[in-house]
Amino acid sequence: MIPAPPPPPPAPPAIEQPAAHQVSYGLVTGLAAAGTRRLVVSSGGRELADLPLRQRRFTVRVELPPGDTTVRVTTVNAVGRRSSREVGNVFGLPQAASPRLRASRADAALARDVRRLVAAYPGTAGVYVQSLTSGAGAAWNARARFPAASTLKVAVAVAALASHEGVPPRGSAVDVLLRKMLTYSDNAAANALEIWLAGSTSAGAHRVNALLQSIGIRETIMYGGYIVRSPAGSIPLRVETQPAWGRGKHTTALDLASLARAVWLASSGVGPLPAKQPGFTSADARYLLYLLAHVRDSGKLGRELGHIPGVRVLHKGGWIDTARHDFGLVFWRGGAYVASILTWNGRGAGIGADVLAGHVARVALERFRG
Repeated sequence: MIPAPPPPPPAPPAIEQPAAHQVSYGLVTGLAAAGTRRLVVSSGGRELADLPLRQRRFTVRVELPPGDTTVRVTTVNAVGRRSSREVGNVFGLPQAASPRLRASRADAALARDVRRLVAAYPGTAGVYVQSLTSGAGAAWNARARFPAASTLKVAVAVAALASHEGVPPRGSAVDVLLRKMLTYSDNAAANALEIWLAGSTSAGAHRVNALLQSIGIRETIMYGGYIVRSPAGSIPLRVETQPAWGRGKHTTALDLASLARAVWLASSGVGPLPAKQPGFTSADARYLLYLLAHVRDSGKLGRELGHIPGVRVLHKGGWIDTARHDFGLVFWRGGAYVASILTWNGRGAGIGADVLAGHVARVALERFRG
């Protein structure tokens, strides 16, 4: 008698989160085939979860390895047959950094460190740093206006994603422009996105300004395009020194920190962006954070953090002859903080501005990690 062939393996699971080319805080969701009895999640060659499954839909939280990784979900049926599906190009962030609203409060010790570092810089600086995990933070000259340079390309990206139907598919025109604009700070790509938004760079800039105003960012202005060449809370917020640089695109340390925080909150569907800009989805925010995690400019906020295991910097810098800035999010296993360091020197902003950003990022990490 010919033995019956073994039953086929179950269909591979459908994975909803994480998604490719997005950040993930370890949330794994999806749908398993009928008859699945067990679910196994692994990443980086290491098993992260193995648990019974009593229904087809699954939601699991795991601690992903920090940085770029591949997530594998395996389902097991009643007779032990397995089926798997993988999602690559996921950027793992710690569970402890999952977005949530926190009230801000002043950290006196950190404020002293920030003042000391700013005093040593030979120019004008604006600084805002805040733990997104505890709410503690410090600021110096955080309301002073600085020439914005390329930092506002993040605002252009938010406006473009809010207008685009769904996350731009990999390799699509908008995806390519966003990656060029953020990863390589390409001015032509920024201009092209403004034109895509509203028909011209000036109209596109108006759309960007309206979006920023809608989420409470009121001291930042996007003037047209770029030249192409061959929540505040109780943290003290003042103008200590206003650099006399003229007119044009401008922003403040507080506004840039508020923008980064808003994108971080939106990655879990909370905060001002989903409320005021429903076209900007949580998937859009996770995609934007993924792009910021791959910016090719490591010498500023990440200057003194790159060698620390488990620490990741998602950021965007900007520079012109007299100004050098950086702002973004720093993640470590215990949480995350936002940092914005703006500098101006009429004689030319050089490497000292990058050193200041690195020092501030380091003392903030030391303080927030305890």
